[in-house]
Amino acid sequence: MSRVFNFSAGPSMLPEEVLKKAAEQMLDYEGSGQSVMEMSHRSKEFDGIIKETERLFREIMNIPDNYKVLFLQGGASTQFAAIPLNFMNGSGKADYIITGQWAKKAFAEASKFGNARAVASSADKTFTYIPKTVKSDFDPEADYVYICMNNTIYGTVYHEIPDTGDIPLIADVSSCFLSEPLDVTKFAMVYGGAQKNVAPAGVTICIIREDMLGRARETTPTMLDYKVQADADSLYNTPPCWNIYITKLVLEWIKGLGGLSAMKERNEKKAKILYDFLDSSKMFKGTVVPEDRSLMNVPFVTDSDELNAKFIKEAAAKGFVNLKGHRTVGGMRASIYNAMPIEGVEKLVAFMKEFEQANS
Repeated sequence: MSRVFNFSAGPSMLPEEVLKKAAEQMLDYEGSGQSVMEMSHRSKEFDGIIKETERLFREIMNIPDNYKVLFLQGGASTQFAAIPLNFMNGSGKADYIITGQWAKKAFAEASKFGNARAVASSADKTFTYIPKTVKSDFDPEADYVYICMNNTIYGTVYHEIPDTGDIPLIADVSSCFLSEPLDVTKFAMVYGGAQKNVAPAGVTICIIREDMLGRARETTPTMLDYKVQADADSLYNTPPCWNIYITKLVLEWIKGLGGLSAMKERNEKKAKILYDFLDSSKMFKGTVVPEDRSLMNVPFVTDSDELNAKFIKEAAAKGFVNLKGHRTVGGMRASIYNAMPIEGVEKLVAFMKEFEQANS
């Protein structure tokens, strides 16, 4: 059976090289006589895996020594509560920029624990742009400012990091993780679920500046206290061992391609192929303002719901799957994460041209 081109927004496709390596080691990881799925998280074998995974993260993302790298569970959505529980404990205030469903949900969760304020929002135009802010927009008493870096559903991304002055900045980077270089030092915390660009669903990577730790309120559940997790080196309980192992393989794959600068170049090339076609097409059109377009998630529509449905059905028959857009946007969405080969985007665009010609 031939593999399809999977444009899912998450869980998404993984590099074939990684899948093949994992398959080779499924029953016997490096001569241990056991699968990573069944080995103890306290074993020397897994100790080597998790330490190497962290080392690769630090190398590839250039993470300074004063940041902790945590491998946690619960997905990005659990961090929506963990963040205010850990950090909204000074003034009890936090500023949020609402750029889509996930930022909106994070804001709603934070509102349960303190005075969360929506500083700016792009809801007025269905989140098709990134609202611009200046330093004076933020409350100087805020314990932190929160953004969602890349908005999976709506296809927008921050190309410039907001200037928050001395206020700690926290970012959900789930759907742009490892897609291009990121200056971690501009943030107090960046985090993301793995299922879009890093590994299978099940592990969440949190990169936290050390001076932010130890601020959790007394009622914070132990599993959600970042200092507890940091002090235990992500081993307070059994971690998602298999997912951490796959993360290591993905990081090795990225390093082999030349690191994040090379990955950015590769992703820009893929995105340009698709965006250039959308800008020239008479049938298909992108939904995001050009200056805020994501390299990872590309939503597009036709003028007809019936035509959208026909395109999705015929595309799937040709091996281009999971192109249906989110219900709040409609139409189509091509998620072209790191593992999507350039060939996949080229063939999708070729099919789109054929479809347009046949249905015009």
